[in-house]
Amino acid sequence: MTARIRTVAVVGPDGAGKSALVAALPASLPVPSATVYLGVNLEASRSMLPTTRLALALKRRGSGRPDLTGRFEAPVDGPGGVRRAARRTLRLVAWIAEEWYRAALVALRARGGRLVLCDRHFLCDYYAADVAPRPGRSLLSRIHGWQLGRFYPRPDLVLVLDAPPEVLHARKGEDSLESLAGRRADYLALKDVLPAVEVIDADRPFDEVLAAATAAIAARIGGVVTPGGTRATSEAA
Repeated sequence: MTARIRTVAVVGPDGAGKSALVAALPASLPVPSATVYLGVNLEASRSMLPTTRLALALKRRGSGRPDLTGRFEAPVDGPGGVRRAARRTLRLVAWIAEEWYRAALVALRARGGRLVLCDRHFLCDYYAADVAPRPGRSLLSRIHGWQLGRFYPRPDLVLVLDAPPEVLHARKGEDSLESLAGRRADYLALKDVLPAVEVIDADRPFDEVLAAATAAIAARIGGVVTPGGTRATSEAA
């Protein structure tokens, strides 16, 4: 295929319907596609670095919490500060390695002309916290944001799924309304920093959200969407 874009990132606050949309899109697109998970919940992906699997296993054994996320804001001064700083530095190195491994997966999936659908995207998810200049960022946060902002591959198109905080909270109920409102504003602000961002109203029936996302993608690849869509191959990472 001859496409104007090769990568599409679907982002938005929790409860916006990102994963559901990414799962449904391949069957509606007029081109072959593949999917790659680029989110912070590593266990949502079947593919990760062996070092990441080891780190998750060690965290399960040590604390019972298998999460390994790129959060680098906690202070490291006080008793045991050097040890905590060393652990957080190692976690940053492991996290950046995982981010670039997933970037390599995206590039690999894009070979042969497939359109890659990214379920979330590290640059978009961390832009407000680590990439955008703001007071109070830790050194590790600044390092993380610097490499994302300067070097990490940008998606050719970003679809921001948008809905009021009350709707998002009713769907998942995991975050406060204030937190969801802040994250919603962060994602909407991507329009000012990335060249191709489409905001899609996610506060409507899923079929309408899928149709809007399909039309936004098809308009940029010059494809024609037939009624019901044209089935495309999908490959999850």
